[in-house]
Amino acid sequence: MAQEAVYLSQAVTVAAPFPHPVSKIAPTLTCQASVTTERPKKGKRTSRMWCTQSFAKDDTIGRVGRLHGSVPNLSRYLESRDSSGTRGLPPTDYAHLQRSFWALAQKVHSSLSSVLAALTTERDRLRDTHQGSELSRMGVSEASTGQRRLHSLSTSSDTTADSFSSLNPEEQEALYMKGRELTPQLSQTSILSLADSHTEFFDACEVLLSASSSENEGSEEEESCTSEITTSLSEEVLDLRGAERCQKGGCVPGRPMGPPRRRCLPAASGPGADVSLWNILRNNIGKDLSKVSMPVQLNEPLNTLQRLCEELEYSSLLDQASRITDPCERMVYIAAFAVSAYSSTYHRAGCKPFNPVLGETYECERPDRGFRFISEQVSHHPPISACHAESENFAFWQDMKWKNKFWGKSLEIVPVGTVNVSLPRFGDHFEWNKVTSCIHNVLSGQRWIEHYGEVLIRNTQDSSCHCKITFCKAKYWSSNVHEVQGAVLSRSGRVLHRLFGKWHEGLYRGPTPGGQCIWKPNSMPPDHERNFGFTQFALELNELTAELKRSLPSTDTRLRPDQRYLEEGNIQAAEAQKRRIEQLQRDRRKVMEENNIIHQARFFRRQTDSSGKEWWVTNNTYWRLRAEPGYGNMDGAVLW
Repeated sequence: MAQEAVYLSQAVTVAAPFPHPVSKIAPTLTCQASVTTERPKKGKRTSRMWCTQSFAKDDTIGRVGRLHGSVPNLSRYLESRDSSGTRGLPPTDYAHLQRSFWALAQKVHSSLSSVLAALTTERDRLRDTHQGSELSRMGVSEASTGQRRLHSLSTSSDTTADSFSSLNPEEQEALYMKGRELTPQLSQTSILSLADSHTEFFDACEVLLSASSSENEGSEEEESCTSEITTSLSEEVLDLRGAERCQKGGCVPGRPMGPPRRRCLPAASGPGADVSLWNILRNNIGKDLSKVSMPVQLNEPLNTLQRLCEELEYSSLLDQASRITDPCERMVYIAAFAVSAYSSTYHRAGCKPFNPVLGETYECERPDRGFRFISEQVSHHPPISACHAESENFAFWQDMKWKNKFWGKSLEIVPVGTVNVSLPRFGDHFEWNKVTSCIHNVLSGQRWIEHYGEVLIRNTQDSSCHCKITFCKAKYWSSNVHEVQGAVLSRSGRVLHRLFGKWHEGLYRGPTPGGQCIWKPNSMPPDHERNFGFTQFALELNELTAELKRSLPSTDTRLRPDQRYLEEGNIQAAEAQKRRIEQLQRDRRKVMEENNIIHQARFFRRQTDSSGKEWWVTNNTYWRLRAEPGYGNMDGAVLW
């Protein structure tokens, strides 16, 4: 031991760079040597280095991270010496990058939307040209000219060029390369659903963009879908006969044409944006909103009774079903009709229809479509609307009541009732339920609507087949928004026909992604955004002529003043009339309760089965009284 101490003292004397006595230094080094035999405990890091996932995968950065564990100040020293070696971005710079990318995506989306609007207008113009009296004189060369015009419009839009001119060359190059990477991965997605990218999804406006944000995917997705739409439009232009692969709504061949219909509202306007819904709904979260009075700015100039009639826009599907002998094939067209009832709601999430007052009625006689329709508000609490339509090929009736729930950022509408369709030629009676509807972003952002649930269609007179259709609920950052999937099943459960599509785009039969198109919605009229998102059929529902006015009962919705004022753009008068009509209904109800008077529906009667289930059917008096003696010669209830 003495020899080892002398040897250690000599080693320290040689290595010491400063003139200190050996006796004072040796004990200190001896203590340090004993300490180094034990593994030092790793202290808690006082600061953490912010980086992305790619940062951790780099080998060099990994070695720096391991050195950081034993020498805490080394990483800071390297970072100060070479700032370019770190690939990660500070949180502030990353947030700025997110905002810049979102602004870029918005520009791309705006430019693509303008291209889509131009293409839609051009398609409608070409379709009207082909359906006019000039159809027989048009040749293939003219159709090819129209095709080239559509192609040039889609590829060299001035609006698109103007939108991209504000981007610097680096941003243009980055966007171009990103589009080349994403375009091959996209297929058969809806360009209309892409407009709902950030502010509309799942009550989640507050969700921050991530490194793989779906907003930029949506923008590139729109670019891919625009080319798909251009191709489909070119195919329609080349069809000189105007024949449609899918069943669409409209006039039935062989039936008399009705009078010319209007193509816009008297005063072009849109959903009111200056109304604070939060002040109205904050005290009604989780309650039934059917009892809450809303300002007229939140309404559209249509009534719930007219909305029921709007479900017959594609009644030609029922006419087609009545001519098919195969019962399973008939079920396919009944399913398409059930899906088509939701197509008009895609552009209508911003407003709600007027609530009908007790005893209010509505009629719609359409010789060009081959049906006539009546509806009546048969109950006020709970609110129940009943309707009936008849044609030489079918009968359609339903009674509906709705439960509305406000959940803070979304409004859920749950219909309760059954839809019925009968085909007298075969003795069929089909019945099905309706699905739940939900309006998202009620308080902020762009509102959008989705429908979800399962529809079960069965023929009460023939159990050889039935149909199940699922309206898919949108999932977080998923592309299956607005999708429907279904099948016609045999009695044993074997799939006879497989159905798929989107409720606002069309329904197809067969294997995906191909298949036969069964139904496709009509194109939207020009400037539909300024007409509350109405389809052409919806624009015609509240139209009132002098001849029709003489034939209507005083309770018809077309004569309701608040709804008429709103259609004409007079908001103040509409609000005043709406309050007056609601107060009149309260006064009538108070008088009836004081005198124990029960309201009796005028044109419908209630039926009850052995299980206590209630439903409403027509009493077949409306059209008879309209013809003789005529409602102009009869006294009616004073509702407004």
